Amino acid sequence: MLTEVEQTVQPNARDVERRQIIQAVIDEIRPNLRRDGGDCELVEITGNKVLVRLSGACIFCKLASVTLEGIQSRIVERLGEFIRLVPVPGAPGARH
Repeated sequence: MLTEVEQTVQPNARDVERRQIIQAVIDEIRPNLRRDGGDCELVEITGNKVLVRLSGACIFCKLASVTLEGIQSRIVERLGEFIRLVPVPGAPGARH
């Protein structure tokens, strides 16, 4: 009987640094979001796509797209490379 071997892909130093920078930007903006009853959570980074989940008041806010654009531009500025911030639905903490 064959057994399936699960491969664990170790992130390289650049991937770790990118994730830290992206998380730092989200952490910087978080107090402003929380002050208005919302929040933003980093879900996943896939290539140049950064998936985030908005929660609380941010879900129904008419300015959520402006908030996302601001976060995206800060990340692009810090990373020095283009990324696309993509909001995903779901409850905070849930992984898809």
